[in-house]
Amino acid sequence: MTEFSKTDHQMMARAIQLAKRGVFTTAPNPNVGCVISNDKGVIVGEGWHKKSGTAHAEVHALEQAGYYAKGATAYVTLEPCSHYGKTGPCADLLIASGVTRVVAAMVDPNPLVSGSGLEKLNKVGIKTEHGLLQTSAEQLNRGFIKRMRTGKPWVTVKLAASLDGKTALGNGLSQWITGPLARQDVQRHRAKSCAILSGSGTVIADNPMLNVRYSELNLSSDVLAQKDLRQPLRVLLDGRNQLPTSLNCLQNFDHNLAGSVLLVNGKSSQHQFEQHVSQWQPPFNGNKLDLEKVMSKLGEMQLNQIWVEAGAKLAGALLQNKLIDELILYQAPKLIGSAGQDLFDTMQIEMMDQVINLNWTDIRQVGDDIRMTALFNG
Repeated sequence: MTEFSKTDHQMMARAIQLAKRGVFTTAPNPNVGCVISNDKGVIVGEGWHKKSGTAHAEVHALEQAGYYAKGATAYVTLEPCSHYGKTGPCADLLIASGVTRVVAAMVDPNPLVSGSGLEKLNKVGIKTEHGLLQTSAEQLNRGFIKRMRTGKPWVTVKLAASLDGKTALGNGLSQWITGPLARQDVQRHRAKSCAILSGSGTVIADNPMLNVRYSELNLSSDVLAQKDLRQPLRVLLDGRNQLPTSLNCLQNFDHNLAGSVLLVNGKSSQHQFEQHVSQWQPPFNGNKLDLEKVMSKLGEMQLNQIWVEAGAKLAGALLQNKLIDELILYQAPKLIGSAGQDLFDTMQIEMMDQVINLNWTDIRQVGDDIRMTALFNG
């Protein structure tokens, strides 16, 4: 196992910090950071991947380093690419720059790379190592990694509930259970996601836009400029073709204010939708849309991260089909009572060995509310 120095750890930590700057803009590409350091441990160049189709992290770092890249070490959060995509191979640039060592946090799970970038560098005598701060690097690109390995995106279900676990009153009213800071936090999660998925019941009840509102993000332009805001695809599941065409999200708004819509319905609607709305009919699983096929379709569309805002029925269906990777629950200091609506609508569990176990990854206060994040086992 490779022994990495204190300087190695510091440089890769900086590269990971840089990679995080792209969380709102790089999709469908991964978030990548790069640091070039000389033999005295001084950074001579650094950069991060900013947007799909633009220069990769290594390009920015090497441009900044210039002549000083010769004999230096490059620290990259993801193995340098070795193929031609929208840009040229970063491995070739590293070779031409004269670096003598390349450390990657992890091997690229993309089958087009998957070790070939490091191999290319090795063949010309550049020392390569990987595995430094790998867990942290993987956290940056969970959706990209999952899509490359399984063909499906990373699915996060967001729910908001009272202290007694109710998501709405018995009559369906739910605005607002949580406070303004929790809702701002949701906007930021939306902005990081490739798509926002919801079901017909929620969309009919709330008539939401399901978009990202820049003014509500409360981010500085250094973190995310308004011109760089990427509106997620809005995916609406409507197996029984119930959605009225008058819904807010089906209207023709400025694309910078609201993204495109994929209407996943039971049968093709003959209605002439606005240009930003497309339709797709998946197969059925019994009398319901095949959610497994839906997720595969979203993966084929190069969507890395899906943010689900739905009611108990869709949340429960995703849960029963084992399609949820992460749950984010915002819990408000309110009591709604037994007549309120539940978090998940699932089959009744009668034995303790049938309960669904999760692992906590984060618990923190957001305004007056608590945000709890947990991963599903397996």
